[in-house]
Amino acid sequence: MEIREATDADTDTIRSIAHDSLSSTYTDFLGEETIEDAVEQWYGEEFTEDIADDHSLILVVERDGEVIGFSHSELVGQQYSNGRLLWLHIDPDARGDGIGVRLLVRTREKLLDAGADQVQCFVLEDNEGGNAFYADHGFEQADQREVEIGSETFTENVYVEGEIESGDDWTAIDELELDGETVYVSYGEANRGSKAPFYGAYESEDQSERYGWLCGNCDSIDNAMDTMGRIECNACGNRRKATRWDASYL
Repeated sequence: MEIREATDADTDTIRSIAHDSLSSTYTDFLGEETIEDAVEQWYGEEFTEDIADDHSLILVVERDGEVIGFSHSELVGQQYSNGRLLWLHIDPDARGDGIGVRLLVRTREKLLDAGADQVQCFVLEDNEGGNAFYADHGFEQADQREVEIGSETFTENVYVEGEIESGDDWTAIDELELDGETVYVSYGEANRGSKAPFYGAYESEDQSERYGWLCGNCDSIDNAMDTMGRIECNACGNRRKATRWDASYL
């Protein structure tokens, strides 16, 4: 699995995923006409301008060469220090194996790397699953706002993580089935790698027994740490440098 920034070539697939995701999740309170309006409103002809905008962040999840999800964010504010995650959509056929939370994690990291000191997430009030998703992964509802979709007005809940003082303050825990093993990944325990961060992996949700490390680049737990704190993923070569001086280089 690869998470990368979107290009113009991804536009049609993003539109299709947005439509299928909205149709799967929102049919209890959004009609087909409203869904069509929403897709056109956010992912119509002008969407390529969002992809090119330096203050927009569009990430896609690609698996086996196929895009199966995306997130749509922006940086706003006087110094573009407020990161806003507007939409996160996963193809309904690809849900259920932790892709959504991994996309949330990477989107958050990208927004912080781009200078955001606060991350907000937006989800329609009537989307019970979407509200639970953000609440379960370190965000709290802080406000509401009105959003127009076509000719109708809906209420969105605003979730806020708060001021970010350290990359280790996030509490999101995800249960994953990887390489035939159940592991609990702590996304707040991130160590920068050459291609993507490594995340702490544990045998139980209470994090009492460490299992190892999850490679954020390829989602493999086939990696090793040496006595100097270096981690290398055996699947993709992602590396974390030593955390203290290696005496052989002194």
